[in-house]
Amino acid sequence: GLRGLINLGNTCFMNCIVQALTHTPLLRDFFLSDRHKCEMQSPSSCLVCEMSTLFQEFYSGHRSPHIPYRLLHLVWTHARHLAGYEQQDAHEFLIAALDVLHRHCKGDDNGKKANNPNHCNCIIDQIFTGGLQSDVTCQVCHGVSTTIDPFWDISLDLPGSSTPFWPLSPGSDGSVVNGESHVSGTTTLTDCLRRFTRPEHLGSSAKIKCSGCHSYQESTKQLTMKKLPIVACFHLKRFEHSAKLRRKITTYVSFPLELDMTPFMASSKESRMNGQYQQPTDSLNNDNKYSLFAVVNHQGTLESGHYTSFIRQHKDQWFKCDDAIITKASIKDVLDSEGYLLFYHKQFLEYE
Repeated sequence: GLRGLINLGNTCFMNCIVQALTHTPLLRDFFLSDRHKCEMQSPSSCLVCEMSTLFQEFYSGHRSPHIPYRLLHLVWTHARHLAGYEQQDAHEFLIAALDVLHRHCKGDDNGKKANNPNHCNCIIDQIFTGGLQSDVTCQVCHGVSTTIDPFWDISLDLPGSSTPFWPLSPGSDGSVVNGESHVSGTTTLTDCLRRFTRPEHLGSSAKIKCSGCHSYQESTKQLTMKKLPIVACFHLKRFEHSAKLRRKITTYVSFPLELDMTPFMASSKESRMNGQYQQPTDSLNNDNKYSLFAVVNHQGTLESGHYTSFIRQHKDQWFKCDDAIITKASIKDVLDSEGYLLFYHKQFLEYE
């Protein structure tokens, strides 16, 4: 599975995502067991068929770097906004690639089995789709309106961005969450997730019509995880584009090798509100535990930069992928890196 990818002219944004996808355990198993049945009119334009070929290439034992020109051509064909030789955003490429793969998978047997019209059961949805719960609470009658939306990734604000950031300290009870010890002033992934799931006051300019009061009222909104995906991808919002400024945020965010998502679950919020919250025992909690298996980094500025990735091959074996060059990396190299996209895999579904 270790193979470099030739840069076809500013295509490092694609190469680093391909490395992360080819080292996603369940995706690898799917493609290496030939489970894709193409139903497209011309298989040559099917991105899933091309990914299948790519996996065979990666796991063929060949050492020479692979030239992903067909993959690039297909991405240009199906995601026109990524066409051309400019440097693109790796996060945008990831979402576009998952979207095209998801559309081209729909013909597969599994894709057809889905009984929910909005959600297919294709391999992409099985691995990457989670459910994000949004609770809007009326400040007058405390009625709650809940919606659940599918997501493929979670985008997290960083300190240093123009959005006010909170909190920069560990949990109010001083607890150590996810084994992240707090060096004074260091922001952790848990901080970013805590900020993402905190209740937010919507203010008088964003009043909503409350179904309980039947009138426009101020409210608070809170996001939590209703359903966790098998692979959780976190996008740290390092590129800021606003009317006033375009810049890159280089704030270091420490992220753990193992992540427990229990505190950010809708069920944890409900048990806290009912006054019953206690830390669940480990045996009940394994479903929410994740291991890091890939990190995408961006070096340089907004205008001129370069993407690389770290991928985990076995339990503690990490490699740095810099286009055609693959080198061994230490866990320290991985955890000290700036981090742009972080890929975590559910622990109980992992196997070597």
